[in-house]
Parts: sequence; structure tokens; C-alpha cells
Amino acid sequence: MRARGSTLTLLPLAVVALLAAGFLALPNLRVPNTQTPHATLLVLGAAQYAGRPSPAFQRRLDHALSLYRSGGVQHIVVTGGRRQGDPYTEGGVGTTYLTRHGVPADDLSAETRSRTTIENLQNARVLLSPGTPVTLVTDEAHAPRALALARALGMDADVSASPLAAGTSRQYLLREKLALLGYALIGIRL
Repeated sequence: MRARGSTLTLLPLAVVALLAAGFLALPNLRVPNTQTPHATLLVLGAAQYAGRPSPAFQRRLDHALSLYRSGGVQHIVVTGGRRQGDPYTEGGVGTTYLTRHGVPADDLSAETRSRTTIENLQNARVLLSPGTPVTLVTDEAHAPRALALARALGMDADVSASPLAAGTSRQYLLREKLALLGYALIGIRL
């Protein structure tokens, strides 16, 4: 015969597991894109390959370029560091890409030390005047978590997300959902 206390102990775990499974089964979460971006864009890094943006990173950069060309955007900060032994940083590759596509170097900054979203945000914030409102540029799957982290850091932020590529891996989408769930459960670990 099982003790009654063990069933009551398992009940909260079962409820949490059921809620987590339901969350993961939902369609991708989306954050509405801002209608009017702030004067400062913050492009969150993604991979670069030998000095060239990965397809995902290029979509983010092209989206930032489109917002810049539409008017009103005065400054773009591109974030992302490098892997050990790699001569290129994501921030540097991104600013080079945007310069080659007509954005004046004076309108660009590169954050080149970060390896994670939270580091992207923390390190970029140092490059800005305190309280500078920013529009985050990332992809649709990453946007909910990036915006939640930015606001938790006290940033005045909104989002303009680039669309996901056709055939975006389910693994990436699941990873973003799990990361958002983890943030919701444990918060930011600084």
C-alpha cells in the first residue's frame, strides 16, 4: 500500500510537467513587431562563417538595413563575439556587412565580446547612453526571449523581428521555447 503523502508530493510535479508539455506543444510564440522602430537598433548576433554572416545572421542584418533605409533609425549596434581561435567576431562581421551595403560607419557600433543573448544585451547597453530606447532585431523565434531579457535588464526595448527561413529546424524552435520556459521559471542568472 502506497502512503498518501507520496501521491500528494508527485501531484505538483505532474502539474508542472503537464503545463510544460502544453507550452512546448503550442505553436511558436510571437511578439508583435513595432510599427515605428526606435532611433537605435540592436541586432542580436548569430553565427558568422569565415567573415561572412550565416544565412540567419544575414536575414537579421538585411532586416536592420531595411529599417534603416526606411528612415528614423540613426544608429545600429551589432552584437556578438567570436569562438576561440576565430579571427572574426559576429559584431565586426555585421558592421562590415552593413557598411558594404551603404550604412555609414559613424552610424554603426560593434559589440564583440558576447556569446549569449544576455551578454549581447548587457555588453551593448554599455555602448549606449543610459536609458536609450532600442528596437531589438532578431528572428521571430528568438524575439520573445530576447525581449523578456532586455526588459528584465531594465532596457526600454521593443522588437522588429526578421521572418524565419522556410524549413527552420524544429530543434532551433524547441530550443528557443525551452530557453524561454527556463527563463520564466528561474529568471536571469547574472
